[in-house]
Amino acid sequence: MLQQTVVATVIPYFLDFTRRWPTVNALAAAPLDDVLAAWAGLGYYARARNLHKTAVIVAKEWGGEFYHSDDGTPLCDNDCDRHLRALPGIGPYTAGAIAAIALGKQAVVVDGNIERLFSRYFGIETPLPAAKTEIMVAYQSLLPVGRPSDFPQALMDFSNAVCTPKRPGCGECCLAASCIAMAKGVVEKLPTKPPKLEKPLRRALVFVAMNHRGEFFLHRRPEKGLLGGMFGFPEIGLSVKVIDFSLNSKMAPFFAEWELLDEPVVHAFTHFTLEANIYLAHIDGRPDAISVRGQWLKPRPSDLPSLMRKILMATGFERSREN
Repeated sequence: MLQQTVVATVIPYFLDFTRRWPTVNALAAAPLDDVLAAWAGLGYYARARNLHKTAVIVAKEWGGEFYHSDDGTPLCDNDCDRHLRALPGIGPYTAGAIAAIALGKQAVVVDGNIERLFSRYFGIETPLPAAKTEIMVAYQSLLPVGRPSDFPQALMDFSNAVCTPKRPGCGECCLAASCIAMAKGVVEKLPTKPPKLEKPLRRALVFVAMNHRGEFFLHRRPEKGLLGGMFGFPEIGLSVKVIDFSLNSKMAPFFAEWELLDEPVVHAFTHFTLEANIYLAHIDGRPDAISVRGQWLKPRPSDLPSLMRKILMATGFERSREN
């Protein structure tokens, strides 16, 4: 959950998630739809799908344990990193974190906080992400024999509390005397990051149909791509950079009296900003879609990804429920 997402946002999701599925076996037994619904609003939904896939593998093929095989043989004694990275969605950082923090193995664990601390302490001026290799080499040179679980957590906490991105506490830092960035007077310039590029603007058309029963026409998005596997309104343009807007409502999933709302919904993704122009239709019955397969549902806003939740609210959904 913490990948690309800040701690304050994650905490309530994490607490709810672990309350509902406190073990890997419980998560493996959960329907994927329930897992995706619990993830709604966090974004990067491939993380949720991979987490569920991994739980299923660990439960069914590894006997419910990350460490032992079915016959009780330790799997992580010699090649723990490769063993863990075979699971869906687990890369170098997550594998290292599981090995060190959960299993107590010597492992390299480098997150954004540790990148900042090591870049400053060792004076690594190579821009990220190229600097990652040097940082991992430096980390490897310091691997402790004892308490391998505490080491990365201590580094993360120290970085978060003292070696902060802005206004670091160098005056109270116990490592200041041997910090290369401190000696050079470049603490706040490190780590070196590539220049930020201005986010491009994309436009999309979104078709929101509501019938006399208060149901909305929704379809499940493809597993790969933005909002993968989540329910959403039919749209044109979210996954492509350029579309032909001259067709407008002719691209709707079925014939209806579509009305273009005055104000678009603007939503920021990591790599671009989306301006979603909304077509709304109030209809009777449940017409079959022509362009997409879908279902007529009464959605809970909390089960929808943030963009679709914004679009739902822009249609006056709350006011219609009150009435």
